[in-house]
Amino acid sequence: MRKLNTHDAGPIALLLLGAAALTLFLLLPLGTLLMRSALDDAGQLSLARFEAFASTPGMAEAIWNTLWIATAVTVLVVPAAFLYAYALQRSCIPFKLLWRTLGLSPLLGPSLVGAIAFIQWFGTQGVLKSWLGGMSVYGAPGIILGTAFASFPHALMILIVALGTLDARLLEAADALGASRWRRFCTVTLPAAKYGLVSASMVVFAYAVSEFGIPKVIGGNFKVLAVEIYVQAVGLHNFGRSAVVALLLLVPVLLAFAVDRHMQRKQKAALTARAVPYVPHRDLRRDLPLLLWTLLVATAMVAVLGMAVYTSFISFWPYNLELTLNHYTYGLEEAGVLSAYLHSLGMAALTALAGTPFIFGLAYLLEKTGAPESLLRSLTQGLASVPMGVPGLVLGLGYILFFNHPANPLNGLYHTLTMLVIVNVVHYYTSCHLTASTALKSLDREFEAVAAALKVPRLVTFWRVTLPVCLPAVLEIFRYLFINAMTTVSAVVFLYSPETLPAAVSILNLDEAGDLGPAAAMATLIVATTAVYSLLHSGLSHVFLRRQQAWRALAR
Repeated sequence: MRKLNTHDAGPIALLLLGAAALTLFLLLPLGTLLMRSALDDAGQLSLARFEAFASTPGMAEAIWNTLWIATAVTVLVVPAAFLYAYALQRSCIPFKLLWRTLGLSPLLGPSLVGAIAFIQWFGTQGVLKSWLGGMSVYGAPGIILGTAFASFPHALMILIVALGTLDARLLEAADALGASRWRRFCTVTLPAAKYGLVSASMVVFAYAVSEFGIPKVIGGNFKVLAVEIYVQAVGLHNFGRSAVVALLLLVPVLLAFAVDRHMQRKQKAALTARAVPYVPHRDLRRDLPLLLWTLLVATAMVAVLGMAVYTSFISFWPYNLELTLNHYTYGLEEAGVLSAYLHSLGMAALTALAGTPFIFGLAYLLEKTGAPESLLRSLTQGLASVPMGVPGLVLGLGYILFFNHPANPLNGLYHTLTMLVIVNVVHYYTSCHLTASTALKSLDREFEAVAAALKVPRLVTFWRVTLPVCLPAVLEIFRYLFINAMTTVSAVVFLYSPETLPAAVSILNLDEAGDLGPAAAMATLIVATTAVYSLLHSGLSHVFLRRQQAWRALAR
């Protein structure tokens, strides 16, 4: 074991503080959740809560429904996203940037946007109700459609990357051997993308299992585990039972990510140093069907988002279709939720401002200081990976049980804006950490070695070298945290107060009250905000990076 010196003491102390923060705001709430499920009312270890859950009517049905709905969504979304990504990466269709933007557009709003839109399209008074042939959209069909819409961009992002790495020499070899199009696809394309397909499948499955907002809005009486957690905790105040349900929800999600990690460890480099980048050539027989598919999916995305926006401007659906702003003015004001929009803006801004330096700073301590050789690094890396497999509902319930306890000295954080910011940072920690770690690993350690040899303080090296080089990753982390904090429902649905009501949660409340117009208006406000922010972020990032990182352009 390497001897600790004074040069390492500061970074290791900071790393210890970061690990302590993750333990306090991640492990302890989850541990409290586990203990609550394993203790009876007398505080003794018992399986009584699990036995009571097993004997509760409808719980076995909720488990089965959750699993088969998640499987159906995965089977539907992954092939659709694969073809869409294939069109973007392996064809010569026009307007690729437009199709890519539309394919990722569901990320701009809460998942409830899709649920509201499908109600207007296929609900009791829906425009296309007849298309269902007498079948109701409320229940399994609506949940599948809404979840497929919301999870599609998550699969698409993974598959775009997976299909972007192909050695053109493999296709040339297949052509030289006289392989048909289908055989080339099966022997070259699919094997190269199999790890991406597995990852996309696991992400979509985990998303569908843990999704709460869509089943709550469009699910009707259809039982799923995510809604049962909410009913037990909020409706019945049975936190012991809700803890048991939360653990059951956690199992399939953790299994999905365990499979994904196992496949990632087996993954080998798709591109070697001698690889030739694949550049598609025009082929009408390939490009035309892919263009039609891309157009079909993009049209569906526009139709869903467009219907949600249209609903927000309709006076009284479907009897008075005159356009009005009443849902934005009187509707939101009368419901007392107009302030929720400002709450969400503040929460999203604080999440990005606080979370970005914390996450990037901790990743820097792990990757670029003396800490990488310590046991502390391994423990902290493990903590950083945990949030990826924890659904927002489970984390939020853990926060209730842990921070709302009278004996907890941090009890004062409960129902505050600070608590909402913390839970958002923790919930989305892993993705941001991986982004930061990837950027830092690309920076050669010689920079730190030379700086140390020249007696340059580590902080100066960080400020003048590390941070400027990793600035694109830092900006991406900031954007990711802001948008997700603006659109999240599950992570904060248990933790808000009337003074901190988030905009996305207010959509749930408006839907329960039957105010679909104001709910659509709030959803539209969120989508518009995230879209405008994304455009401003892209523009400012481009200008800033061009000034601060001119070396990248010179290197091309």
